[in-house]
Amino acid sequence: MLGSEDKRQLVRIANLYYVEGWTQGQIAKKTGVSRPFISRLLKKAKDSGIVEIYINDESIHTIELEKKIKNMFKLDEVIVVSTEGLAPEMIKKTVGQAGSYYLSKNLGDAKQVGISWGTTLLELVKEYPFEQREINIVPLVGGIGTHHVEIHANQLAYELARKMNGTSSYLYAPAIVETQELKDYLLEIPDIALVLEKGKNVDVALISIGNPYTSSTLRELGYLQDDDLKQFHKMGVVGDIASHFFDQEGDLVNHPLNNKVIGLSLELLKQIKKVVAIVEGTHKVESLSAALKGGYINVLIIDEESASALIMRNKE
Repeated sequence: MLGSEDKRQLVRIANLYYVEGWTQGQIAKKTGVSRPFISRLLKKAKDSGIVEIYINDESIHTIELEKKIKNMFKLDEVIVVSTEGLAPEMIKKTVGQAGSYYLSKNLGDAKQVGISWGTTLLELVKEYPFEQREINIVPLVGGIGTHHVEIHANQLAYELARKMNGTSSYLYAPAIVETQELKDYLLEIPDIALVLEKGKNVDVALISIGNPYTSSTLRELGYLQDDDLKQFHKMGVVGDIASHFFDQEGDLVNHPLNNKVIGLSLELLKQIKKVVAIVEGTHKVESLSAALKGGYINVLIIDEESASALIMRNKE
């Protein structure tokens, strides 16, 4: 145990260093000892509990969340975006900014990037910087029509390619067609078959996660009807990736809509080396949790509140 005089000396030196901002050299000169001796005393002050250091920064909290999620789901990388003090309408934009920064810094020598669709990916594309790259952007799911064109995979592929000064492919088909027969017919069209083949071989895939019951763009676009949602509830559907619907374990459900999707299958998505999911909103936590269990994601970029909710949901 420390004697009273020893403790008083440690407190005095720690106060000079941590509170008054003196350097170790200045303290050594004042007390008539060597700088290494002062360094040892400061370490002793920490080891004995006289000095406790706290880093007052919101990023410390997000780093802790990142570590927990990374270990929990065995991911390659997790980025949790601090949203403290942000208005709700700014959170998605901020997550998009984080996604664009990550993508720009981690593309490496990638030649083909696949992209799904949705409002969160739209924010990523909006925030992406203008660059010079030899790259091709491939839509991973169909999407044609006149409503919400800006979030369709074709449009996002075009805009991202424009930002990169690269090229883009186009998948001229709806995300979900009316019949299995129509899907089979479309898959025989060379232009469509070629883009789907490119989708299998992208170096990086950009996806988001959908909740078919809450804030569902698929429902807004008319792809999902009330009867579909009732069936989804009975079958345990909790989410979708690129218009493919899955249950709580991340397994594709045996629903007719899944047989009518024009796009990369979840099984093929799982084979892509790097799948980056950009997710915003606590209403997507159940859907995201299932997607992670399904093993479809390697890199996750997510807002702070949703990250906390994801950890709480998956605590043992």
